[in-house]
Amino acid sequence: MELVHKVRPDDQKSVHSLKFCSSTNGMKPLSGKEVMAIGGYNAFLKTKLPPEHRIYDPDKETPESGMATFLTAFPRGFAIEVLDVYSGPPRIAFKFRHWGYMEGPFKEHPPHGRRVEFFGVCIFHVDEEMKVEKAEYFYERGNFLASFLSAPAAAEAASGSGCPAMTGN
Repeated sequence: MELVHKVRPDDQKSVHSLKFCSSTNGMKPLSGKEVMAIGGYNAFLKTKLPPEHRIYDPDKETPESGMATFLTAFPRGFAIEVLDVYSGPPRIAFKFRHWGYMEGPFKEHPPHGRRVEFFGVCIFHVDEEMKVEKAEYFYERGNFLASFLSAPAAAEAASGSGCPAMTGN
């Protein structure tokens, strides 16, 4: 999102830099400055889960380490796609998909080369100039993060093979 990639508020064209706030899954809204301070991925992946159950812990990441984690896991990018738009301004509700191919490691987990994706719904509250003042995201983060833990595709194929060369025996 423009907010985390353009650090000068004057360069931001799609968000109202003074009024913007965002929330994920009904959690406390964060101002644009707060999002920029902790990083976009960390803001988006905020959770109430106890730390011992977190696959990715946004409270332990910096904006730089969070960005590096996902840029490394998705070297070809991690696209956001709008699938359906349910309502128009001033409240724009839409369904989205965030996806990419895990071709790099995610933390200590090796790449598996498969598509990693999640679906969600977002509500943008926009002003008369169509600048986003508030963004509310709703999605299931657990299945998304668990998909990083899958075994590499080659390992899965080898485990189902009777060939000793494929299984390493």
